[in-house]
Amino acid sequence: MKKLGIIGCGWLGSHIAERLSSQYQIFATTTTESKFEEFKSKGYQATLVNFPNELDAEMKEWEAAKDLDAIIISVPFSGIRGVQIPMNEKRENLLNFLGDFKGQLFLMSSTGVYAQEDREFTEDDQPAKDVESESFIIEKFPVTNILRLAGLMGGDRLLKNYNVSGLDQLVNHIHYADIASVIEKMLENNSESKVYNVVAPIHPNKEQVINAQKSMPYNGERTTVGRTISPEKLISDLDFEFQYPDPRYFHL
Repeated sequence: MKKLGIIGCGWLGSHIAERLSSQYQIFATTTTESKFEEFKSKGYQATLVNFPNELDAEMKEWEAAKDLDAIIISVPFSGIRGVQIPMNEKRENLLNFLGDFKGQLFLMSSTGVYAQEDREFTEDDQPAKDVESESFIIEKFPVTNILRLAGLMGGDRLLKNYNVSGLDQLVNHIHYADIASVIEKMLENNSESKVYNVVAPIHPNKEQVINAQKSMPYNGERTTVGRTISPEKLISDLDFEFQYPDPRYFHL
């Protein structure tokens, strides 16, 4: 059985691990003792490690890395909505942890790298080499796949459960199940050096999503102008079909 590492196995990482655990032996890192024990109970190989914002002189190469076929990095290395904050030493800690890993590598990034402008964005609008929170990894590992994730949803994470403003704004959301499917397909394809927007292709406004998730009708007018992120490159390259293409029905 092939071996898959997940660095920063939190909410998203746990869903990915659950999806792929029948195909891969899972090696997961966490910052908490409770998660460490939980992962071990699930049969994962668990490692306790933290990536502080200050350089850790004691940070060693991940012992398991040399045996892994692929690693998914799901640790945030940018601020909220892509705001640039000093993280150089935190990034250096991660690079030291990866050592000279030779396998397939994935970095979970964010659609927050795109400007807050009312238009459609594609991957070409923001090359990874120009994004500080992405370029640091491809400088050392040029074959890294970068997945720019939209707002993470699914399970208990539904827009109706949050107090939100700007109800007429169009949403860029993604269900965790589709993220797992994208990774699964890229693992099968041995994809390298890819940059994809991972976002549901339908962009209703927030009020439409909330009303649908509360089984309420929507009688307002839907704006056609807003900031949207295109997944067309992903769909075309991978011949990908979303299980959850419409955020209004993420609860079903």
